Amino acid sequence: MKRAAVFLLSLLIVVGLAPASASAHGFSVPLRVLSYNIHAGAGEDNVYDLSRTAAAIASTHADVVGLQEVDVHWGARSNWDDTATALGRRLHMFVRFAPIYSLDPPAAGQPRREFGVAILSRYPIVSFTNHELTRLSTQEPNPTPKPAPGFGEAVIATPGTLVHAYVTHLDYRSDPAVRRMQVADTLKILAEDRKNARQLLIGDFNAAPTAPEIAPLWTRLTDTYGTAAGFTYPAGTPTIRIDYVAASAGITARHAVVPDSFLATTASDHRPMLADLSVPVGGL
Repeated sequence: MKRAAVFLLSLLIVVGLAPASASAHGFSVPLRVLSYNIHAGAGEDNVYDLSRTAAAIASTHADVVGLQEVDVHWGARSNWDDTATALGRRLHMFVRFAPIYSLDPPAAGQPRREFGVAILSRYPIVSFTNHELTRLSTQEPNPTPKPAPGFGEAVIATPGTLVHAYVTHLDYRSDPAVRRMQVADTLKILAEDRKNARQLLIGDFNAAPTAPEIAPLWTRLTDTYGTAAGFTYPAGTPTIRIDYVAASAGITARHAVVPDSFLATTASDHRPMLADLSVPVGGL
């Protein structure tokens, strides 16, 4: 009953937002999507400056933003701030946060220390799920791969259709074994959506586009950046693209770019990845 109620509410929101012309078969709506590893609000200079982070995001005029390396009361490096909520407020966007780690606070009565990924959206987020992927913890001694949260799914009521926007941060280690498992987990979760759902996978994959361990993703999704030249890491003098906006069948990439403005090259140790998409109307 709860799932049915959410679906009906989502349908009403979509219909209410959709322009009159978008009801015709074959119409699509534009959507600008950004992937950005914000390095906990610090640039390559390791100076925490959330105003700089917010300005970099704002300069792209993105409708949907997937963020990685997001601190929520995590520690001194980010002034113990809730950076997800703060960015949502600064940018006047809806926000949802999916912790990878949620640790006890340093003292009783203080908020939990959390680190993970987040979604920002100009349009209403009608539901949000923090899925689990196989992870190799950085917070445990001698960790072994096991399921852990931090794979966020926001169902967003864009004008004319619902979009399932997933935000992810895959394992960073040179050994691709954990990333390979995470890709398999990702595809299983994507397959749980309704048939013909509009899906976006936004994130830092920690792998180049041709890396074998992420190749299975391209059986279901399209890398919106294609084969164009452009790198995202490290921000100052990038040598590799490891940041992505990937889209399911039917969503068309009209333009994609790695921004190279001053803000884009200084606000984090990654450059953002930006894609202008056309999303078919309908398909809940």
